[in-house]
Amino acid sequence: MMDYTGLPYVVEYMRLADIKEVMEIERVSFPTPWSARAYRHELTENDRSHYFVVRQRPAQESQPRLLNRVCRSLRGETKPPILGYGGFWVVAGEAHISTIAVHPNWRRRGIGELLLVAMLDRAIELGAEIATLEVRVSNIVAQNLYRKYGFEQVGLRRRYYSDRGEDALIMTTERLTSITFQSRFQRLKQALREKLNARAAKSAMQELGACAAKAWGA
Repeated sequence: MMDYTGLPYVVEYMRLADIKEVMEIERVSFPTPWSARAYRHELTENDRSHYFVVRQRPAQESQPRLLNRVCRSLRGETKPPILGYGGFWVVAGEAHISTIAVHPNWRRRGIGELLLVAMLDRAIELGAEIATLEVRVSNIVAQNLYRKYGFEQVGLRRRYYSDRGEDALIMTTERLTSITFQSRFQRLKQALREKLNARAAKSAMQELGACAAKAWGA
């Protein structure tokens, strides 16, 4: 498992109370979004499903805690909002990634990659032998991320996406416990940790500076 302590984000299991926020991201991320009812079903009735959300860590050790609370108060927050989510099913030794999305304002910051890592980590814990998914042929950004983590195209589903009749690539990993997969996976997790911490430190200083100016009328 990846050591998530000290990261600027928290990965948690999705709860029923999270669905409202999840749906806000869902609707701006997909042409044919899932319904809130579908997510309730996944969380309460599908014992093969595993869903996660990502939030900012409430009070990073590198930030002054009082100032952090002041900033959150100024934004009217009681709990850090959900920035992204993802989920997968485990069926017959296969982890099928069903969805992954990040709020538009938080993309290109490694959050989608963090979700993918969390899901692969959990799939390995659950004894899944491989991971698989479908992705739009036009979604090159997602394909590049999946290939980075060892997913390769193994098939094509014609007109899989009903909204535009777009084809889907079927992408699958090699055995998750293989030496080659694990070597790549552990190296990428360490690189992700370093990237997230570096980016967060920079953005945190900028945000805290703006909050401090607002709080004290500078």
